[in-house]
Amino acid sequence: MGSPGLSNRNCRQHHCLGITEPISFIGPTQYDIAKSRELDKYLQDAALYENQEEAICREQVLGRLDQIVKIWVKTITRAKGFNEQLVQEANAKIFTFGSYRLGVHGPGADIDVLCVGPRHATRKEDFFGELHKMLSKMPEVTELHPVPGAYVPVMGFKFNGVSMDLLYANLYLWVIPEDLDLSQESILQYADEQSVRSLNGCRVTDQILNLVPNVQNFRTTLRCMKLWAKRRGIYSNVAGFLGGINWALLVARICQLYPNALPNMLVSRFFRVYTQWRWPNPVMLCEIREGSLGLKVWDPRIHRKDKNHLMPIITPAYPCMNSSYNVSSSTLRIMTEEFQWGREICEDMDAKKKADWDTLFECYPFFEAYKNYLQIDISAENPDDLRNWKGWVRSRLRKLTLKIERGTNGMLQCHPHPEEFSDKSRPLHCSYFVGLQHKQGVPPKEGELFDIRQTVEKFKRSVNNYSQWKHGMDIFVTHVKRRNIPVFVFPGGVRPNCPSKVTRVSKRSSGLRISGHGQAELGDNNDRKRKQAEDSVDVLRNSKSFSGEYPSGNRDTDAENLGIEDITCGSYDAHQVFSEEPDELENDLEYRNEDKDFSGNMKNINLNSQYSESKVAADPIFSQKENRSSTHMYSNESLEELEPAELTPPLSIVNYAPVPQRKSIIRFTTLGKSADKGSQDFCKL
Repeated sequence: MGSPGLSNRNCRQHHCLGITEPISFIGPTQYDIAKSRELDKYLQDAALYENQEEAICREQVLGRLDQIVKIWVKTITRAKGFNEQLVQEANAKIFTFGSYRLGVHGPGADIDVLCVGPRHATRKEDFFGELHKMLSKMPEVTELHPVPGAYVPVMGFKFNGVSMDLLYANLYLWVIPEDLDLSQESILQYADEQSVRSLNGCRVTDQILNLVPNVQNFRTTLRCMKLWAKRRGIYSNVAGFLGGINWALLVARICQLYPNALPNMLVSRFFRVYTQWRWPNPVMLCEIREGSLGLKVWDPRIHRKDKNHLMPIITPAYPCMNSSYNVSSSTLRIMTEEFQWGREICEDMDAKKKADWDTLFECYPFFEAYKNYLQIDISAENPDDLRNWKGWVRSRLRKLTLKIERGTNGMLQCHPHPEEFSDKSRPLHCSYFVGLQHKQGVPPKEGELFDIRQTVEKFKRSVNNYSQWKHGMDIFVTHVKRRNIPVFVFPGGVRPNCPSKVTRVSKRSSGLRISGHGQAELGDNNDRKRKQAEDSVDVLRNSKSFSGEYPSGNRDTDAENLGIEDITCGSYDAHQVFSEEPDELENDLEYRNEDKDFSGNMKNINLNSQYSESKVAADPIFSQKENRSSTHMYSNESLEELEPAELTPPLSIVNYAPVPQRKSIIRFTTLGKSADKGSQDFCKL
């Protein structure tokens, strides 16, 4: 990692947090104060803050849960035959973490809770056994849903209407002290992997709060960025984007780099810094420590899998881990474009152009951005089955997008929507959607084919290998064009008469890079200009203009840009990204039980570029010239596009015998040239 180069004199005058010195110590101007007040009001109006009544209810629920786990641990201690003294001393404690502990939760948000118990209180028999039994008998507990086999085992439920995710860690202690300090590294000694992961939820949250210079400014900025990410469709760790902890770490790093800034400036600098960040250079709040317990920490110089991570965001508590390992090349591309979009809005606001907070928080028009989509429908026979089935399928959707991209050598790019959609006319059903497009910046080849039949079928087999699969749990994968998107995905169930106006589009595609002055530069010149900037850093490093003593309101200086450049350009030695997550894909369950098949099979896909709307052939489709950055996204021009695929009705399979499949083909042809007869018959049986 580089250093922004503030003078040693200034560093002694300020308390610096983070692995580098701050970029700027500048304080807020009157403009920043006014805009920060506007932002806070916007967040208030967006109902991001809970009322006093709900806050009191949450505290009461947590107090009641603490009483329950104390009764539970004494009960199991007595049942295991320990003496009465140990029974009386037996104790368990609960700790909160996540958004609730950070102080950025909103109305109706769930509470992440960790239960810490003694060494004789086991996870399988006692936590998921006896405690689960106790909770199931309480009328105030509803929707009890244990997931003991998860990467981080969890028990979800509602307590008096408050959603809770309860984790468990048993320490190598006979008695849990009431004043237990989770920040002590020694509590991890002899703990199993599940306990270490569970404990780190609390340890990481507390470390974040300790590593930011101003907690209140951090909280407001984090609320802003979480709302923005949700509106732009990039808030979901499961879908391959970023989740709550990832956004918290990114915001915390910006707070370290601008310790005296108010939320208005922190939001602006968030976009400015991360549009220039050179991934996979990691974001870290503190140095990675090896620790004394020998636990594995993130280090791409040693661990092969760590080299595959594309957007590493490292947790600050030992053992330091990458919290964003789910990010793929496509989701990283999408997020990078969105960062640039946010940067342009903030620059317009700073320049007092026609942009405001409403502009920044515009929802991304996902169902208008692409011409072709995959629709994944799932259903079950009762609400409990559907809840379990949704959780499993949602966790596997990322594998589908990875395999489609890998199977097409990255030529077919996927954009998963992180949310689910429900058709009110169809109970016990929900749908997920994935946008499809040809790789940006690469011209299509005439007659280019993408056969995704095996990818889709293997995905369905993998999903149906669910260990808790029950009759009625079905999944269907279909292809739809933009004009045929079901109406239940639109607000109010009404399809817009015309596409909504997209006020801003990203300029980062096609090898363009936006300079600090908003000018587009050819990608070929990036390295030369960056090298010139790096060479200038040493000259400016000790100058007064780089010491943080900027004139009031004059922040957009070359010195700050060079400081950002220096911060973002460092990298680990030997951090070379290999092919995307090969181990994860190769070890997938879908490669087992190849003779097992299920309902929801696709017909052949013969996607000829017959741009007549009436000619519908077979499976996934999209416009060859269409992309997220196209300013002609919604025009009716004659673009090269794939034609849609039709699906067979659901098949009733009794003996799960293999069903003959017609090939799923995506075909590209050059605009203005129709496919010949041979290619039209390509997919016929």
